[in-house]
Amino acid sequence: MLTLDKVYHASYVLKEAIRETDIIYAPKLKAGAEVYLKTENLQVTGSFKVRGAYYRISQLSEAEKSKGVIACSAGNHAQGVALAARKNGIKSLICLPDGAPISKVEATRSYGADICLVKGVYDDAYNKAIELRDEKGYTFIHPFNDEDVIAGQGTIGLEILNQIDDIDAIVVPIGGGGLIAGVAFAAKSLKPSIKIYGVQASGAPSMEKSFKSRKIVKLDSVHTIADGIAVKEPGDLTFEIISKYVDDIVTVTDDEISAAILALIEQHKLIAEGAGAVSVAATMFGKIPTDGKKVCCLVSGGNIDVTILSRVIKRGLLMSGRNFLVTLELVDKPGQLTQVSSIISDLGGNVISVHHERSNEASDVNGCFLRLEIETRNFEHINQIQSELTKAGFKII
Repeated sequence: MLTLDKVYHASYVLKEAIRETDIIYAPKLKAGAEVYLKTENLQVTGSFKVRGAYYRISQLSEAEKSKGVIACSAGNHAQGVALAARKNGIKSLICLPDGAPISKVEATRSYGADICLVKGVYDDAYNKAIELRDEKGYTFIHPFNDEDVIAGQGTIGLEILNQIDDIDAIVVPIGGGGLIAGVAFAAKSLKPSIKIYGVQASGAPSMEKSFKSRKIVKLDSVHTIADGIAVKEPGDLTFEIISKYVDDIVTVTDDEISAAILALIEQHKLIAEGAGAVSVAATMFGKIPTDGKKVCCLVSGGNIDVTILSRVIKRGLLMSGRNFLVTLELVDKPGQLTQVSSIISDLGGNVISVHHERSNEASDVNGCFLRLEIETRNFEHINQIQSELTKAGFKII
């Protein structure tokens, strides 16, 4: 049974393996709110997952340790289990979805684990891990639906309450629910008035749908850049705790997640993976009530695949009005491009790419199309440029 004593015991045990991550004040993320960041992206292994994995493994019997452990993960839990097993002198085998970022696979291998890649998503890797557990006698370390794991994640709730005075709300990413179950249980047990908000990607809203329908819902498929929380079905244990202690669960789009990742990079020099940035996205885009509140966003991980980081930044620039694509229909005569570029430069825009196309079957005989990519300050700046171009007689397509 999950108790506050167990969470405190986990906190004691974890002192030998993890760091107490810093709280960073983030004044620009949301106007009207006092926002703080709990930087679990700077945790050992780059994610909070090591907390639950280490505490669970520390509680194994000697007989269980002798047979080794097995786990399944999209990446972060895998690294936590691998590190915890190595520190305890235990063999570990990790089942990962074959679509897991190469960086996470190699990081897991670097901590000494054996790797088994499984075709599909997290749930497919889970089924394979259970099959191998039954066949080989390993102890399965569940990524979220386990009381010891939940207690380990709950130590973050203890730290936040100690680090921020008079905190009003904590915003937590949700995949299977182990993190928010632990944080909500610990925080509400010590401070019943605190609000706990969960956030999922709109492409993988299994817990959000379960929470609102008051029964566990299994999704047919999931699709999101936040691979760390792409879970088809939440755990029954986590669902029970969340139903009791969490105030609301909301969703954010991949574009909103991208904008949050960009904001963390630019404003705080922090790298967050998609799953780690959903709490920030929910706060930035007004998905939860924050006006006049002291809010802590839990940035749960920073293990983003660098090969997609540039694409995420690009999406973030578009989503936040920092990058603008526009197509104009022009009369094909000298001076048109000069006039367009003068309007944009006079307003402080920066043209970074130009594509000029002469008339096609859809345009006037003397017409042409000009497609521009422009660096801008914000959406107000974009509207200003569009307005001036229209006033000058240019037709925006």
